[in-house]
Amino acid sequence: MDDQQNWTSPEWAYLKNRPLTDDAYFENLTRAVFNAGLNWKTIDVKWGVFKRAFKNFSIEEVAKFTEKDEYRLMEDPGIVRNRAKIAATIFNARQMVAIRSEFGSFQEFLDGLDKCNKYSKVIEDLSRRFKHIGKSTAEIFLWSVGEDIEQCAH
Repeated sequence: MDDQQNWTSPEWAYLKNRPLTDDAYFENLTRAVFNAGLNWKTIDVKWGVFKRAFKNFSIEEVAKFTEKDEYRLMEDPGIVRNRAKIAATIFNARQMVAIRSEFGSFQEFLDGLDKCNKYSKVIEDLSRRFKHIGKSTAEIFLWSVGEDIEQCAH
């Protein structure tokens, strides 16, 4: 119980506002992917290297990554070298590009989704569109970008 009382939100969570750019959404999506199954502090300590390795989470840059970049990232001891999560990050950047092309921005895409029933359709859509995003990871991502997943927005 004391651990819960002493818990504070991580600095990277947008709890009072939303991310201002699609790159910021992508960064939090990637953080949620890499946090899955790991201690949050492990990722926090390495996050500066993650930012360098993934070109400061520029969606356009990461979407252009090739197999050669995957190999480079697998050799980088400063990040978590999980091939599935690295490949998912590159795939997810490409999905973000497609969403931006179709909806104008990730925020517009998110705002257009049905957020009733504790975001169940949003979670389902995110899990379908993005790799390495299951229910729990989707919930953490949505929470981290300022979405109130306990409320019905409509």
